[in-house]
Amino acid sequence: MAMNTSVNATNITALAEATVTAHDSGDVAFMAVSCALVLFMTPGLAFFYGGLVRDSNILNTMMMSIVSMGLISVLWMLVGFTLAFKSGFQHFGFRGLTDELWDGTSIPGLLFAVFQMTFAIIACAIISGAVVERIRFTAFACFIALWLLAVYVPLCNWIWGGGWLQELGAKDFAGGTVV
Repeated sequence: MAMNTSVNATNITALAEATVTAHDSGDVAFMAVSCALVLFMTPGLAFFYGGLVRDSNILNTMMMSIVSMGLISVLWMLVGFTLAFKSGFQHFGFRGLTDELWDGTSIPGLLFAVFQMTFAIIACAIISGAVVERIRFTAFACFIALWLLAVYVPLCNWIWGGGWLQELGAKDFAGGTVV
């Protein structure tokens, strides 16, 4: 009888460890759909802003939102995510995110990084609405690259990445502080 108890305890311990290291398929599916929906907001915003400007500026206005998807994706992948959520360059280029679950969650680290990237993209696309018809396209591209690294990334770190606002107990479930 004692042998069965120890085998059951071993099985329970192994099951508990497997549960901690395995991702939850429901959480992963929800986060993947959420990533897609937030990413679809950027072209929608481009069409919205395109409808608000003069005919001569429609293409430039729409491209400001669309270029955010490409430029911010590359910057976020290379340095933005690792600076916002880890100290140093531990996840430079999303390195090491495919093999681990994100801390305190049951989703892969790469999915968490992509989810956060979609919000960085839409934040920069929202900025395009403030500068439309007032700034050249190349100046806008330079501005959002600098804004991402100088404003968005530090605020991300402060509120979600273990920074001083998080240590004070601040909660930001919708991203209003960062965006």
